[in-house]
Amino acid sequence: MFSQESKLAVLESKLGIYEDLSREMLSKLEAAVDKISEGNSRIATILAKHDERIEQSMKNDDLLIKMIDEIKEDNDKEHRNISNRFEKLENKLEELSKFRWQVGGVAAVSIVLVTVFNSFAPKFITVPSQQQSVIERTK
Repeated sequence: MFSQESKLAVLESKLGIYEDLSREMLSKLEAAVDKISEGNSRIATILAKHDERIEQSMKNDDLLIKMIDEIKEDNDKEHRNISNRFEKLENKLEELSKFRWQVGGVAAVSIVLVTVFNSFAPKFITVPSQQQSVIERTK
């Protein structure tokens, strides 16, 4: 039926077809691998940029935290200074209040003394004036 040569020719043609298919598949596989490699390199660059952004963000966060801490310390210092000023003002007001009461007390005592002196003064003042009149008469 079939001769060996025809079988060999059919096998060679089929082998040629398989070789062509293998080459096509190999070239397609190589193209796919190249595309995957390009994708991987793009992803690697994106990840590198992303890592840089994360690092920069962390640096910015640390800087912001440091600035907030400095502002907090400055605010605490200012608060203490203002509190000290208020305490000094309160002490001065207390001293002024004490002084006011002392002046009021001295004034009250003075008024009492003046009143007492005025009530007894006519007796003491009139006696010397009578003695002077007596002394003047005798001369």
